[in-house]
Amino acid sequence: MTTGFATAPDGTRIAYQVEGGGPPLLLLAGQANTHHWWDGVREDFHADRSTVSFDYRGTGASDKPDVPYSIDLFVEDARAVLDALGIESADVYGTSMGGRTAQVLAARHPDRVRRLVLGCTSPGGPHAVERGNDVRRALAQPDRTAAARVLAELMYTPGWLAAHPGPYQTTGDAGMPDYARGRHLVASNRHDAWDLLPDIAAETLVLHGTDDRFNPTENAHLIAGRIPRAGVELIEGARHAYFEEFRALAGPAVLRFLTRPQ
Repeated sequence: MTTGFATAPDGTRIAYQVEGGGPPLLLLAGQANTHHWWDGVREDFHADRSTVSFDYRGTGASDKPDVPYSIDLFVEDARAVLDALGIESADVYGTSMGGRTAQVLAARHPDRVRRLVLGCTSPGGPHAVERGNDVRRALAQPDRTAAARVLAELMYTPGWLAAHPGPYQTTGDAGMPDYARGRHLVASNRHDAWDLLPDIAAETLVLHGTDDRFNPTENAHLIAGRIPRAGVELIEGARHAYFEEFRALAGPAVLRFLTRPQ
């Protein structure tokens, strides 16, 4: 893996990682996570693509300014990484909050996105289907150990958790400052791309697990209904981290989409 730093327009240094060979695939992780979100998954793409990832500002090796964060700011960070690597256009695969970032990147900068994959994500705003209040209460409970267990159960099925006791790379950057974690949450919660989605010109695949309660599955159909050239593929029985637990299905689905003739 090759690593380096890009400089965002506001001067923030963004740590990036590049691996494999072939046309670039930009991987965008979930909220409050680093590039390790993709550990054990990214190599599935290296037969046909090189993978590019980065640590969101506030996480990992990137700078952690205590200023307001937004999806628009994450988009600028992504563009800075592509610019630093001399990549004019890439395939983009964004999951969860990374899918929110990918939506805005593709809508506002169509020249930078060749094909788009949106996984376990939401359009945000009043049109989105939000997680239930029971889920919100369970995640916000003061017993942080119990809350962490709830989060893991939202990400993975009981069978997977029994066979894989952790630690899990998808449940947040443990070294992230509390202020940055809060700013990630606000950025994600303020996302509303409903009016932008029809502007996405890239051919798009929307992936989602059928048993995702963290980000309800109905959002996949809402997104695909707003993007002109979009299709939906649901993974039966999968929860939020479908791409890891069901990688034998998800990885090939993404590659089939990215490599099929235009």
